[in-house]
Amino acid sequence: MIVALATELGPWTWWIIGLLFLGVEILVPGVFLLWIGLAAIVVGAISLAVWGADFWGWQLQLLVFAVLAIGFALAGRRISSASAESDQPMLNRRIEGLVGRTATLEEPIIDGKGRIRLDDTTWIVQGTEMPAGTRVRIIAAQAGGLSVERA
Repeated sequence: MIVALATELGPWTWWIIGLLFLGVEILVPGVFLLWIGLAAIVVGAISLAVWGADFWGWQLQLLVFAVLAIGFALAGRRISSASAESDQPMLNRRIEGLVGRTATLEEPIIDGKGRIRLDDTTWIVQGTEMPAGTRVRIIAAQAGGLSVERA
């Protein structure tokens, strides 16, 4: 039944398959089915050009589709990894983005721990003993707090 339908539709079968893959990609985004759908559409375009040729059997069509799908997927992966560079690399790593900033100690550093206020947040800091009101520079960020030195 499926073979008969594909034969009746001719090269348009690949276009329909490609559009189905693109439609599923829209419903369930993941950027993977996009490349498979594009491969099917390209095979459909090739099929339109060479449909009557003896060499263009279903086996060759499936082979061309498989090669194109793998090639497009690899190219898409390369494109998406190249565009992953950000102009704000610390956007989702807030604590690491604080390194290098200066602040004033809100609470003195006693026994290696104190507090500073940056923007709207109070942070626990670690460093040598200093009185409240001292200007400090953040030199490192860890899960336990920020390391500071006198600015």
